[in-house]
Amino acid sequence: MTTVKNIYDYINSFAPFNTQEEWDNSGLLVGEFGAEVKKALLCLDVTKAAAHFAADIGADLIISHHPIIFKPISSLIKGGAPYICAESGISVISAHTNFDKAHGGINDNLASILDLKNIRQAEDSFITLGELDCEMSIDDFAAFVREKLDSHGLRYTDTEKAVKTVALGGGACEEYTETALRNADCFLTGDMKYHEMLNCSELGFAVISAGHFETEYKPFLMIKERLSEHFTDVEFVTFNQKNPVEAV
Repeated sequence: MTTVKNIYDYINSFAPFNTQEEWDNSGLLVGEFGAEVKKALLCLDVTKAAAHFAADIGADLIISHHPIIFKPISSLIKGGAPYICAESGISVISAHTNFDKAHGGINDNLASILDLKNIRQAEDSFITLGELDCEMSIDDFAAFVREKLDSHGLRYTDTEKAVKTVALGGGACEEYTETALRNADCFLTGDMKYHEMLNCSELGFAVISAGHFETEYKPFLMIKERLSEHFTDVEFVTFNQKNPVEAV
């Protein structure tokens, strides 16, 4: 029999929950460690739709990247995702910044999707570095990223600099821009504000802002293979989630 604690401990073995950032809220957020798990749902965000879907398919556990409870809540309202999970007896484990940092986590998986080689960590940060087989222009690399990640509304700086070494920071990693500048030809992240991109453009640095959802959705769901191989008595199901923020 596999329990919630067994799955928590396995995730903890390669993405230790004690490595999460101080502001994060990863871990078991709904339910109980002793509950048996026969079916588990994987998703990026525990939305109401994801919670209802988990209940409909009889899932015992949801494993998400973004915490179902991020900031402290003062009330538990009927119809919300935490309420649906609790009411349906569904436990929730969220692996956020601990999985961002992990070997085989968000950025390593993002590097795999983009076919990068010579994967390594930048010093003291979330950033993963990798190399393209051949140099590409920023226009060609941006088009390649758009296709690989199915990214809508992708933005990038216009530069003549060729791209060979890429710094990856899925989701919101704008604060690591200087580290990326020191180590790579291009910084690919999810969210970057206009003025930060303007500064990078002035420096002639290639930056791609490909979307928070797009840079984490596929990379997180790659955890399914790892979990399925380890827990052969549990059925792991992925929730077909779409970016809630539309872009034309």
